[in-house]
Amino acid sequence: MIMETVNISTEFIKLGQALKLAGLVSSGVDAKMLIGDGQILVDGEVETRRGRKLFGGEVIEFEGNKIKVVNNAD
Repeated sequence: MIMETVNISTEFIKLGQALKLAGLVSSGVDAKMLIGDGQILVDGEVETRRGRKLFGGEVIEFEGNKIKVVNNAD
């Protein structure tokens, strides 16, 4: 399985924003629905908070896709 990355240059990114940046959803509404339905995993656990802050190092999973959040702020 190929793991893609989402690069951020700020202290953190919210889960909904990360899903859009990764191209897994086309809108914030789509992200809200998927997260609310429990379809998104963060580090292997179901995450239902759209505003969950990701600081780097986390792995987001959705429908077989794995995305690692990489923080380039330093």
